[in-house]
Amino acid sequence: MLRAIRSDNRPAGLYERYVNPQWVRLLDVLQMNVSYMRCSGAELHTADGRRILDFNSGYCVHNIGHNHPRAVAALKDELDKAGPAMLQSHVAELAGELAAALCELAGGRLGKAFFGSSGSEGIEAAIKFARAHTGRPDILCAAGGFHGLTCGALSLMSNSFWKEGFGSLLPNVDFIPYGDTEGLEGKLATKSFAAFILEPIQGEGGVLMPPQEYLSTVQLLCRRYHTLFVLDEVQTGLHRTGPFLAAHHFGVEPDMVVLAKALSGGLVPCSAVLMSDAVCRSVFSSLQRALIHTSTFSENGLAMRAGLVTLDILKDERLGRRATTSGENLRRTLEERLAKYEMISEVRGLGLLNAIEFRAPRSLKLRMPFEAFAKIHPAIFGQIVVMRMFRDHGILCQICGNNFMVLKISPPLAIDDAQLDQFVRAIEQIVDSMHTSNRFWSEGLGLARRVMTSL
Repeated sequence: MLRAIRSDNRPAGLYERYVNPQWVRLLDVLQMNVSYMRCSGAELHTADGRRILDFNSGYCVHNIGHNHPRAVAALKDELDKAGPAMLQSHVAELAGELAAALCELAGGRLGKAFFGSSGSEGIEAAIKFARAHTGRPDILCAAGGFHGLTCGALSLMSNSFWKEGFGSLLPNVDFIPYGDTEGLEGKLATKSFAAFILEPIQGEGGVLMPPQEYLSTVQLLCRRYHTLFVLDEVQTGLHRTGPFLAAHHFGVEPDMVVLAKALSGGLVPCSAVLMSDAVCRSVFSSLQRALIHTSTFSENGLAMRAGLVTLDILKDERLGRRATTSGENLRRTLEERLAKYEMISEVRGLGLLNAIEFRAPRSLKLRMPFEAFAKIHPAIFGQIVVMRMFRDHGILCQICGNNFMVLKISPPLAIDDAQLDQFVRAIEQIVDSMHTSNRFWSEGLGLARRVMTSL
């Protein structure tokens, strides 16, 4: 089993002792506890000489790849300038440049930007701004979405797993099934909702694609009942699905968009809430309210420079076009190679945000071990797939946080054809193994035993 060196005076031991011992135990159980020494592009190089292909991208953080040399150079240059990175009492010119670039790329009615450090922080801002603009207390969300783990963002999520043990969250939050426009109109007709906040494609929900015309109908209904239409594009933005925003693919113009993750090249925490001029005026409405909503690390020079160089790289390397063509080819190849297997439900996605959904087998030979695993824990089947992709094929990927039967495929946008072919061969071998060999299922029993032993 691969694992990092563990002792009280080495990094892995210190992490286990002082940060999160359960995370170390989980990686041990999954045989994924390795030390990464160098990361470049889509490749992760370990201390013991292995090369791992990253098909997770830090949950869509590394759109331009790990440690892109242009991004690293830009940050070194910014540090060498010794400028006003965190002065707090000046006009941050780099923030103006980045805001202008983002608003131009986003288009529509998005004319202002507020910067923060994470997607969760962006969602918190969107809640406040929507209430300030409309004067309404309630927030409506699509069930099954994932918006972050701060209290406000967590309140917008329907999955009880993430909420358990944290007490009361925000009041005045309601949910509607993703894709349900009839129910949506009934909710919005009450005129009590400040905003309808949703992901254009539900990432952790299973890379769920919206029904045809769903988002355009959502926009129409939000306009009709004066509810703000807010898209969480933390995972889908910055060309992950092909165009700059997934909103562009569906032809909609939201009132607010939340961006984060890939915004600063995976090197500096950064998020942005893009909004209409009208929403901005509702919040920053007077001199007295010039600082009514801010954040310590908002507009810091290093994050703004990282954002600007990331946008340049995405444009210069045509990574949006690359995401579109690579994603189409990947989905087509996976569909062709996996169609014959009974446990494959669907291959779906857009750009380089894709997924393979598995389903319970029909044949008795497979159904018995599958159901046995499901009784132990619903995530064990998916984690066997993840573990074997990593251990046997050197590929890092993950199952979706709100749907354990879906394997997410989200490599850096610069992933090359040979690396995509390696992924296809690997997942085909594993899927074939689960249908033809007892080894896959016996490994699952071993994983289950390790889980039970570690409890």
